[in-house]
Amino acid sequence: MEQKKFDINSLIGFLLIGGILIWMLYLNKPSEEELQAEKAKTEAAAAEKATSEKTKQDITLAQATSDTMDAVKPGDSLALEQLKNKLGSFAYSGTLPSATDGTTVLENDVLMLKISNKGGYITEALLKNFHKYDSVPVYLIKDGNASLDLQFSAENRTLNSQDLFFEPTLSKNGEDQVLSMKLKTSESGYIEYRYTLHPGEYMMDFSINSQGLDGVINTSQPMYLDWKLKGYRHAKSIQYENRYSRLTYEYEDEKHSKLSPSGDDDELEKDVTWMNFRQHFFSSMLLTDTPFKEVKLTSENLVHDEEVDTTFTKQYGAKILLEPKGGALSYNMNMYYGPSDYQIFKKYDRNLDEAMPLGWGIFGIINKYIIIPLFAFLSDFLPAGIAIIVLTILIKLLLSPVQYKQYLAQAKMKVLKPEMDEIKEKYKDNKLKIQQETMKLQNSAGASPLKGCLPAILQIPVFYALFTFFPSAFDLRQKSFLWADDLSSYDTIAELPFPIPFYGDHVSLFPILASIAIFIYMMMTTGQSMQQNQTPGMPNMKFIMYLSPLFMLIFFNNYASGLSLYYFVSNLITIGIMLVIKNFIIDENKIHAKIQVKKAQPKKQNKFQRKMSEMMEQAEEQKKRK
Repeated sequence: MEQKKFDINSLIGFLLIGGILIWMLYLNKPSEEELQAEKAKTEAAAAEKATSEKTKQDITLAQATSDTMDAVKPGDSLALEQLKNKLGSFAYSGTLPSATDGTTVLENDVLMLKISNKGGYITEALLKNFHKYDSVPVYLIKDGNASLDLQFSAENRTLNSQDLFFEPTLSKNGEDQVLSMKLKTSESGYIEYRYTLHPGEYMMDFSINSQGLDGVINTSQPMYLDWKLKGYRHAKSIQYENRYSRLTYEYEDEKHSKLSPSGDDDELEKDVTWMNFRQHFFSSMLLTDTPFKEVKLTSENLVHDEEVDTTFTKQYGAKILLEPKGGALSYNMNMYYGPSDYQIFKKYDRNLDEAMPLGWGIFGIINKYIIIPLFAFLSDFLPAGIAIIVLTILIKLLLSPVQYKQYLAQAKMKVLKPEMDEIKEKYKDNKLKIQQETMKLQNSAGASPLKGCLPAILQIPVFYALFTFFPSAFDLRQKSFLWADDLSSYDTIAELPFPIPFYGDHVSLFPILASIAIFIYMMMTTGQSMQQNQTPGMPNMKFIMYLSPLFMLIFFNNYASGLSLYYFVSNLITIGIMLVIKNFIIDENKIHAKIQVKKAQPKKQNKFQRKMSEMMEQAEEQKKRK
């Protein structure tokens, strides 16, 4: 049998391997910074776990509170004791006969509201006189899409009014309906929501008051009123409706602003006096007599795929900081649930018309003081489509002197064309000289391309004002004309089997007619002269002439058909006025004779013209020297 011997080489190998391992462990030893970071990470994970557990406990507590309040009966001492442990003084509300999910109805001839005992807020708001595009009644609030939650601290507890039960008392004050919703701690201690609905009004009085809660509510902790609403879809085109659904508000002494209409947005504002959760043609508003010190406003876009049959457009929120006075709440407010109608907003004299997208500056002024009153007058006795046509005729007649000036300037340029062609031929190798001589000719004849552009520029404010008026005109909603069943939405003559990017899944006729009319108008006014008077280096105006009708055809396919009707009629009238001016008012031979007389007269240049002439002469001299 072979005898085993001690192998010194194996021992040395093991020692070397052990030494290498110890050396590697020493090199990879964590630094003091890494140890601190690992410790902080462990503590953060423990804190997150604790927070998660507390959140779960809070949710369970809220559910248990709600369940206990639903289950507690007067005289049930065990359930009452459990409720007191959870709610303290506010456990009293759980013993009231109203501690059920009952509702109270406030109603007039235009509005129906349901207010829930649980939370004391509006759970249904029906507008009686309006329907959606699919003939379903218009609800601004229904099926849990809105909440109003008073968040406060009481007896070392954070409570939410939306989880608690209010006691309703419905009464009448003359023709007004008054609903008092009280969250009680005793017969004399309570928080009250008071709703007062007036006959025929979308605006109602709303107040929050407290009484006998000294020592119960902790006023040293922040108190918030959290108002949330998801806007229902009401229109045929979700894309079009969502574009005009927007949160607007007034703050800091009648300043007005709005959140983004297309993406998610938020803003923290001071001294807010009203906010409007606008859903294009309908508004949900909260107004206050005492400005809210601070409000966190949020808007979330809920339309992520316009091809999907979307139920909601926007998620709105307003978290309002309340300030108790002398330990008690006292806020007199108003709520509005109704149409986004300029005429209705204006009568309240609270700057609510600023919630309408009527354009800024001169554009808004034209809409407020000319277009809206005129259209309201016409639509009182004319169908909406005819009212648009009459409005268009009146506006075109009002602007016809401006258009006459524009066409006269174009006629003068046309008469001067032969002489301008001679200048181009004579100085064909000197572009600077062509510009210089052309300017001299135009100045001596009293003609200039700018004189044709200025009248067109003067028409832009009216053009843009009408562009903003028609999409927001409530009087056009669901009003039909010819083949268009709703002038506030697109008209449809054909459905496409698939959607085309930027165009849509349908064909609208009014944009096609408007595009053809624009093309004919541009051919008459600029088609002949665009290329002839094309200045080197300038954009190809002929391309723009073709682009404008194409833009109208594509972009307006999903716009309000009332707007396309206006542009169609407007361009038809413009073409007619131009034909009358050309054939019966302006005589090109007389214009030519007048130009020749004017050219013969000594022409006095103004300061700007002299400066331009001097600059051109200096440039010409420099070129010669080179």
